[in-house]
Amino acid sequence: EIWQANAAGRYRHAVDQHNAPLDPNFTGAGRCVTNDRGEYRYLTIKPGAYPWLNHPNAWRPAHIHLSLFGPSFVTRLVTQFFFPGDPLIPLDPILNSVPTKSGRERLMSSYAHDVSEQEFALGYRFDIVLHG
Repeated sequence: EIWQANAAGRYRHAVDQHNAPLDPNFTGAGRCVTNDRGEYRYLTIKPGAYPWLNHPNAWRPAHIHLSLFGPSFVTRLVTQFFFPGDPLIPLDPILNSVPTKSGRERLMSSYAHDVSEQEFALGYRFDIVLHG
């Protein structure tokens, strides 16, 4: 499962009271299944940053949440990934709670020209490694 804020930085959720506009054509949630090689593809918009009010002028960088399911619901892993070059990344307490630089780097997607679609969409790759 995937969920995210819209391009203006707002979630379609009752507790999100950010005054950014809601997009009536964007739910901010979806699901995808991997193929036999463990690959997945999800087409969406790039989410906007949003304020989260834990201290003055606090903003979350653009990110997408992932919920990965194993053979049962109790094997669920929830994480998120970020986009390279976002100036808010060094200020994000959630990302910075990961204790090592290499761990934080594993939560960064990378621009992937081979999956970008001409005149339609930029492509990013986020490899999920659960073991090894």
